[in-house]
Amino acid sequence: MEIKMPKLDVSMTEGTFMGWLVPDGGSVEAGEPLYSVGTDKVETEIPSPADGVLRYGAAEQDTDYPVGTTLGVLDL
Repeated sequence: MEIKMPKLDVSMTEGTFMGWLVPDGGSVEAGEPLYSVGTDKVETEIPSPADGVLRYGAAEQDTDYPVGTTLGVLDL
């Protein structure tokens, strides 16, 4: 399952990837905080959409990504 940059509000076109909250290869349960995203208004933790094992993608910390960009992969 691809983990993508979420759209946190109507006007958001990109967000700053603040970092993973689970280590590469780490297990996560649905609803647990998975990564953090920042905008010009707020920084928030994004929960995992499912149980799985995190596999990192190309996301680099403190980098802006357009909404919908794949940040990593969750192996179910």
